Amino acid sequence: MTSSTSPITAEALSATTLLRFATAGSVDDGKSTLVGRLLHDSKSVLADQLEAVERASQSRGQEAPDLALLTDGLRAEREQGITIDVAYRYFATARRRFILADTPGHVQYTRNMVTGASTAELAVVLVDARNGVVEQTRRHAAVAALLRVPHVVLAVNKMDLVDYAEPVFAAIAEEFTAYAASLGVPDITAIPISALAGDNVVEPSAHMDWYGGPTVLEHLETVPVSHDLTGCPPRFPVQYVIRPQTAEHPDYRGYAGQIASGMLRVGDPVTVLPSGRTTTIAGIDALGSSVDTAWAPQSVTVLLADDLDVSRGDLIAPAASAPEVTQDIRATVCHLHERPLRIGERVLLKHATRTVKALVKELPYRIDLSHGLAHENAPQELAVNDIGAVVLRTAEPLPVDPYAVSRLTGSFLLIDPADGTTLTAGMAGEAFAADGAAAAAAATDDEGWDF
Repeated sequence: MTSSTSPITAEALSATTLLRFATAGSVDDGKSTLVGRLLHDSKSVLADQLEAVERASQSRGQEAPDLALLTDGLRAEREQGITIDVAYRYFATARRRFILADTPGHVQYTRNMVTGASTAELAVVLVDARNGVVEQTRRHAAVAALLRVPHVVLAVNKMDLVDYAEPVFAAIAEEFTAYAASLGVPDITAIPISALAGDNVVEPSAHMDWYGGPTVLEHLETVPVSHDLTGCPPRFPVQYVIRPQTAEHPDYRGYAGQIASGMLRVGDPVTVLPSGRTTTIAGIDALGSSVDTAWAPQSVTVLLADDLDVSRGDLIAPAASAPEVTQDIRATVCHLHERPLRIGERVLLKHATRTVKALVKELPYRIDLSHGLAHENAPQELAVNDIGAVVLRTAEPLPVDPYAVSRLTGSFLLIDPADGTTLTAGMAGEAFAADGAAAAAAATDDEGWDF
């Protein structure tokens, strides 16, 4: 593969696309070794970094460099030989630029995988060829499906320890593909590799002539990148109201923010939510100049034809395809905090640029990933790393898209109002809902929250 070793000019790099991807897998499946091999064999490691890894490996009595040390940067990670936090790495080939999130494999760090995969367009799920698909493999596949990651790569690692046997790979690939497809993952690619030996990571393996598919890097370089947000319904969360009130601009009133999705054009009829007032776009300012059209993810200032009451947290959307405004939100969530989430809890809900008070009304079910997608109906709480359904009542109406429609305006965070701690990551709508899943408890006392 000449693309991984050829010189990359600034002009060529500026023309390449960007792929965000995350790695996941069970403990000791070799995620960090795969990432280190990918960086090393694609010539993306600086000489001083490689020398530091060689010295650290020698001090631990290892003859060959431990490439996992290229990503496991925390001292605790190096001492324990595990990945604890999400490690982000940036590298490029002549064909594409990459932002990589190496996520932990332990069950107690599932929340870290949610963080790393939340913006990914592809997830690489590793499986030890000796162990096959295990509970954590299913958990990571479910998280990837929950977060609507469009592409999943099954990397069957440590093929050298099973004599590069094709039947072993085929059985694992068949089991995982069937499970991921049942979750709704649209694109699944299985690749047999040995991260330690470098088989099928960057260079094709000489030990698996029965495999005719791409290497990991080749697939990463050629997979279609589907993060073009311009074809999605336009959404513009207002971040700041600009009123200079100067002699030069006495009547200027603009609404600044980043276009979350779609395209905005001067003259488009729009609705300001949650008020529901309608108007048209009178002007768009971008980088100090007036433009007729702007698109995601540009940061712009929008001017409206009518003098409406618009403030931070409002959403500007097309009048014909505006999201539903509601105070009752049913969502799938992953609980991130050690303190459990319980019915009746009062929280802050951060959606786009707006933060409102909210109440946890129901916990309809928790998903038991150790038994496929079994539902535990009406749990008393969601503990750390739990995935389940929640029904929320907000103090103010919010324009919320289903997460399946928009990963940006369909997601939210639940925050502790006392100290600002992030408690839960939520995706509007239900994922993996079982037929007849029971609703949990009824509403509790709302005193003091003026809903």
